[in-house]
Amino acid sequence: MLKILFSPSEGKNNGGNATKTELFGATNARDEILNAYNTIVLSKNEEAIKELFGIKKFDACKVYINDVFDSPLMSAIERYQGVAYDYLKYTQLQAIEQEYLKTNTIIFSNLYGPLLGGDAIANYKVKQGNNIGSIVPDKFYKDRFSYQLDLYLSAHDILDLRAGYYDKFYKTTQAYTTLKFLKNGKTVSHWAKAYRGIVLRECAKHNINSLEEFMNLEIEGLVLKETKTSKNKTQIIYDIVE
Repeated sequence: MLKILFSPSEGKNNGGNATKTELFGATNARDEILNAYNTIVLSKNEEAIKELFGIKKFDACKVYINDVFDSPLMSAIERYQGVAYDYLKYTQLQAIEQEYLKTNTIIFSNLYGPLLGGDAIANYKVKQGNNIGSIVPDKFYKDRFSYQLDLYLSAHDILDLRAGYYDKFYKTTQAYTTLKFLKNGKTVSHWAKAYRGIVLRECAKHNINSLEEFMNLEIEGLVLKETKTSKNKTQIIYDIVE
């Protein structure tokens, strides 16, 4: 089966009515970082909250000031909003395609760490790169979840659609494939986010179960330029065409 590694987003959808489920990894290791987050969020210390969230005005923080253990839940793949998720268009997909995303996508949250797309999580806010109290999230999750991720992914093909920052959370030791997007010969940033969402959407729509199937997938707006392999990494380079 193909497992797709994906980034979270700063933006979140509020609310939710999902049932609480056991999160990826089935471990209590997250409790330490979630408790540290809760301590700050519920502290009424406006400066500490603004710093954690990366928000300048306290009024804008209020939507996120909730007990993370006692808040409405929503699946991770639905919770995030941002460029990649805008182009994923999750709500427009058929139920079987949505289930594909919930089962086969692994999202690397700045608070929750690695999550399956279907894992139910609360609305939260942690600015990328911020510590949570004394905890450094990327190091915390790399130390506690890399072994479990290695075991989980060992029987699967891996398509890594994450932004480079999330390599800090997990670096696979087995073979994996990444994508690079060029426009007029130059690497793009905004459009890279958009096409990561588009690629994930097309994988779901076509029920892509292996890298071999993915290599045969035609994606509108993308033309295969070349493929490079070095050690355990294969990079597929696409040209974005009008």
